[in-house]
Amino acid sequence: MTIERDYRRLSPSEVKAFRNAVYRHFRENARDLPWRRTNDPYRILVSEIMLQQTQVERVLQKYDAFVERFPRFETLAAASLRDVLAAWQGLGYNRRAMALHQTAQRVVAEFGGNLPDSVETLKTLPGIGGATAGALVAFAFHKPSVFVETNIRRVFIYFFFRGENRVADRQIFPLVEQTLDRSRVRIWYYALMDHGAMLKTAEGNPNRRSAHYHRQSSFLGSDRQIRGLILRGLIENHSLSEDALVAAVGKSPARVKAMISQLVQEGFLSRTGDLVQISS
Repeated sequence: MTIERDYRRLSPSEVKAFRNAVYRHFRENARDLPWRRTNDPYRILVSEIMLQQTQVERVLQKYDAFVERFPRFETLAAASLRDVLAAWQGLGYNRRAMALHQTAQRVVAEFGGNLPDSVETLKTLPGIGGATAGALVAFAFHKPSVFVETNIRRVFIYFFFRGENRVADRQIFPLVEQTLDRSRVRIWYYALMDHGAMLKTAEGNPNRRSAHYHRQSSFLGSDRQIRGLILRGLIENHSLSEDALVAAVGKSPARVKAMISQLVQEGFLSRTGDLVQISS
């Protein structure tokens, strides 16, 4: 089904037809994911942070073990950064792990261990932008919110922007709001996301026509890889001299030392004399 008209104002019949198409696919192809089986805001937060820039399949490999190791905000907040990063290994983008750790500490210190249910308040927490805040409000608190993430974007581009390129999210937001099923917001967004996941392969990834589309750069040889190797070396060895750490990483010494200094500035690492370690 496609809808070809002024996307800014949809008729009730068009909204109904769109919802029916999305729900039809969901009834037949809904994904059974562990974070969909809980109403615990903490576990939903962990899943949302893990899913940022990471495929569902990779998150499934780490999610259960992570929430078993750190089952509540309080246990995550009390853990060392080194332990959190160790549990995060394999997911990449370690800034997310540090942000999640910092968010847990703030939730415990400022909100009594209860995740706020306001989009604006959530956006003040580390690692939580507009899309993640909107998802948390919908999934953890069943409250209507309007947000766009990669799978949702894909669905709206496919249905409402046939033949158009450089589609901006500001064009999509009014459609998300108009079509939002406020009576079952959580299920509606699950249905949208599952439809978008299907479209990625079945329809050649409509997100390529988004103004926000960027092809991910190669991981091998990237700064991300070197940063990950540095952190892995310090997870395995607790602390190392800078020279020993450079040797363990096995990349250009100048580049590794630059990455070490950057990680110190960002708060990941600290120095004690000649030794480098993950910050406590």
